[in-house]
Amino acid sequence: MSLGWIILSCTLLVSASSGNKAGQPLKAPCRPGFSQNFYTMIVSRDLLHGQSILKDTTLSSDRVKFEDCQRSREVGFVSSDPNFSVRPDGTVYAEQEVANLSEPVQFMVTAYGLHDPHIWETTVKLALAGHPHPLPFTKAGIEEMLSRAWESQPKVIKFPRKHQRSSLANALRRQKRDWVIPPINVPENSRGPFPHMLVRIRSDQDKEAGIRYSITGAGADQPPSGIYNIDPISGNMFVTQPLDREERASFHLRAHAVDMNGNQVENPIDLYIYVIDMNDNRPEFQNQVYNGSVAEGSKPGSSVMKVTATDADDSTTANGMVRYRILSQTPHSPIPNMFTINSETGDIVTVAAGLDREKVSQYTIIVQATDMEGNLNFGLSNTATALISITDINDNPPELTVRTFSGEVPENKVNVVVTNLTVVDRDQPHSPNWNAVYRIVSGDPSGHFAIRTNPITNEGMLTVVKPVDFEMNRAFMLTVVVSNQAHLASGIQSSLQSTAGVTISVQDVNEPPVFPVNPKMIRFEEGVPAGTTLTVFSAQDPDHFIHQIVRYSKLSDPANWLKINRTNGQITTMALLDRESMYVKNNVYEATFLAFDNGSPQASGTGTLQIFLIDINDNAPVLVPREAQVCERAHPNSRINITASDADADPNVGPFVFELPSFPGSVRRNWTISRLSGDYAQLRLRIPYLEAGVYEIPVIVSDSGNPPLSNRSLIRIKVCPCDDNGDCSATGAVAAAGLGTGAIIAILICIIILLSMVLLFVVWMKRREKERQAKPLLIDPEDDVRDNILKYDEEGGGEEDQV
Repeated sequence: MSLGWIILSCTLLVSASSGNKAGQPLKAPCRPGFSQNFYTMIVSRDLLHGQSILKDTTLSSDRVKFEDCQRSREVGFVSSDPNFSVRPDGTVYAEQEVANLSEPVQFMVTAYGLHDPHIWETTVKLALAGHPHPLPFTKAGIEEMLSRAWESQPKVIKFPRKHQRSSLANALRRQKRDWVIPPINVPENSRGPFPHMLVRIRSDQDKEAGIRYSITGAGADQPPSGIYNIDPISGNMFVTQPLDREERASFHLRAHAVDMNGNQVENPIDLYIYVIDMNDNRPEFQNQVYNGSVAEGSKPGSSVMKVTATDADDSTTANGMVRYRILSQTPHSPIPNMFTINSETGDIVTVAAGLDREKVSQYTIIVQATDMEGNLNFGLSNTATALISITDINDNPPELTVRTFSGEVPENKVNVVVTNLTVVDRDQPHSPNWNAVYRIVSGDPSGHFAIRTNPITNEGMLTVVKPVDFEMNRAFMLTVVVSNQAHLASGIQSSLQSTAGVTISVQDVNEPPVFPVNPKMIRFEEGVPAGTTLTVFSAQDPDHFIHQIVRYSKLSDPANWLKINRTNGQITTMALLDRESMYVKNNVYEATFLAFDNGSPQASGTGTLQIFLIDINDNAPVLVPREAQVCERAHPNSRINITASDADADPNVGPFVFELPSFPGSVRRNWTISRLSGDYAQLRLRIPYLEAGVYEIPVIVSDSGNPPLSNRSLIRIKVCPCDDNGDCSATGAVAAAGLGTGAIIAILICIIILLSMVLLFVVWMKRREKERQAKPLLIDPEDDVRDNILKYDEEGGGEEDQV
C-alpha cells in the first residue's frame, strides 16, 4: 500500500525574516561538505525568472562552494523552497520572478550523495535590495504580518509514494517540487503559553493501523534537548519554551512514523525550523568614550575619528541595521554643528571651518546609534561620548611684551644675566609651537652676549658670555628677534612685535693693575753678588679714566734671594743666585710679585718673574764609591770602578781627568788608575801582593770647565785574603776590618764571662727551689684539724658529747 505524510500548520508566525551568522570555512583535514553553513545575498528587485543568484565557485567570498575531497563523488542538490532550484553545478536560480516578494526568503539546500547515504545541508537567505518595511510596527501591523505568515504556510503537504522514490538519482534530477516540505518559522521571545503547538504530523496510514510518531535531532533528543516534542499518538509537534535567535537561528529535525511493533511505516521526513528575528537587542558601542583629534584650522571634510556600534540582531534586516547621528555638541562655538557623522559608517568629519584651539581646546560629542535603519519610532538606541581634542598648530607667532628692553652689566664679568626678555605665545605651552628661540641679529659683532631660553617661563635670559671692557665699550645697542622651534603654519606671518631692541650699559669697576708681560723671563749667570739689579717688573692700571697710584710687594720668593722696589717695581738681588739650589727647577728660579692700586675698593694683580740661571763652573767633581774592597793578591776581580759626578752643567762637567797624587810615593807604587770613559775610571793593584788591611787611597779628579776645578777624594779600600772565586773569606774580612790579635782575644774573654754568669744564675735558681721543697710545716699538734671534726650521726652521748 502506498503511504504518505501530511503536515498541518497550526500556529501563528510573524513574517519578519531570520538569519544566521555566516559559518566558518572548513579547514584541513579536508571534509566533504559546503564551504559555509549559512549564505546570505542581497538580490536585485528586477531579478527575472531563471536568472542565477549564487554559483558554486571559489572566486568570490559571497558564493557557495561544495567541497568534494575525493573529486569523484556525484552529488545532487535539493532546495526546500519551491520558488528556487539548485542546478547540478551548484548554481541557485529562481523558478519564477521574485520582484513582488516583500520579505527576505530563507530556505535549506540539501546535498545528497547519489551513490552513498551521506547528506549535507546549508542555509541560503535571500534579501531584496532596498525593500521597504511592509507594515508599521503597530499592533494592527503585527497582526497583519502574523496573519500573512499563517496564510503563507501550506495546510497539508503530501509526499510521494514509495514507488516514486525507487530511483533516488532520477528523483533528484527531476527536482520534484511537490515533495519538498516548506520550513517552519517560529518567532523568538514568544510569551507562550507553552507548550505551544507548531504543526501536526500524520500519515495517511493512521486510519488503518495504529501509528506512533517521534522526532529526532538537535533540540529534540539531542542537545539542546527538550525544546521540541511531539505527541506520539496525535502527531502534534510543540515548542516548549521561548527561543532566542541570537543563541540558535535554526533547527533541523527528522520526523518518524512506526507501527505498534516499531516497524517503520513511512520514510523519515526533514523538518526545518527557523527562528524569526525580533528587534530585541540594542546597538552596543565598542567603547563608551571615544577619543579623537583634529588639527585646528582644518578644512571642512577633515576626518576626525570613527565610532562603531554592533547589533546582535539580524544584520540583513532592519533589526540589525544601525544608523548613527550626533545628538549634541559641547560647546557650541563657533557654531553648534561643527561636526557631522556618516550615518552608516560612523565616521566623524568636520563640517565647518573655524576650529581654534586657543578658543576651544576640546569638544564633547554625544553620538546615538539606532537600529531599524535609524527609525526613531521603532528602533532601539544607545549613546556614546566622543571627545575631540583640537591639536595645536603654530598659528600664533611669539610676541615680545615691549619694544625696548634695557639692562646693566659690570665690566669683566661673565655668566651674568643682563635682563629677561618676556614673550607671549598663545599656542600650546611647552610644545615646539610655543617654545621661544631668541637670536641677536645686530649690535654684538664680538659675541659678548647670548640669549638662553628659560624652559619654564619661555623668557629669554640675555647673558654675558665674554667679558666687556668699560674702557672700550660703555654701552651696547642690540636687536633681538624671537621665533618658535617649529615653523609657522602656512599662511601665518611673523609679527612686528617679534623684534625688539636691547640697551645695555656697561658699569665701570676698579680693575686690578696688569703686568704687560706675565710671566716675565730674564737670563742671568748664577753667582751674581747681592745688590745686583736684575730688571724692572712694573704693572699698568687699566682704569684710564681714573688716576691711581700703583705699589708693589713681594708675594713669593722661595729662596729669599730677591727684593722689589715698592714704587717702581725694580728687582734687586739680596744673595748669590745658585743654579744648583733645590729651589731651581730646570735652570729656572720663579718668584711672584703683587701690584695694587689705591682705589676703593683696592684692586691687586699678580705677576710672575722667571730667572733663567746660566751655569758657571763653581762645583768641583766628586767620586763614588767612597769605600771598596779588593783581594790581597792580584786577581781579575781585584779592580774598583770609580764614577765622577759634577753638580754643574755642560760644558763644566766631563770628560773628567783621573790621577793619583805623587805624594806619598807608596800610592803610585802600589796602585794604578786608568780612565774607562769620560765619567768612569778603574783603580787596581799595581803589585802582585799587598798585605791585608785598610788603606785610604787619594784620587784627584778634574772637570772640563774653563778654568777646570779639581777635587782630591779619599777612597777607603779593604784589602783581604780571597777564596778561589776572588771573594773575601770571613777571616780575611775580619782582618781586613783592622782587628788585631789582642782585640780578638778580648772579644773571646767577654763571651766566656757572659756564659759563666748565665750558668751561675741557673745553678742558684735550682738550689733555691730545693730549699723551698725541704721546709717543714710549722703547725701545732694540738691544733690538728682532725680533732675539730664533729660526728652528728652517733647515738646517745648527752651533753658530754657536745663540743
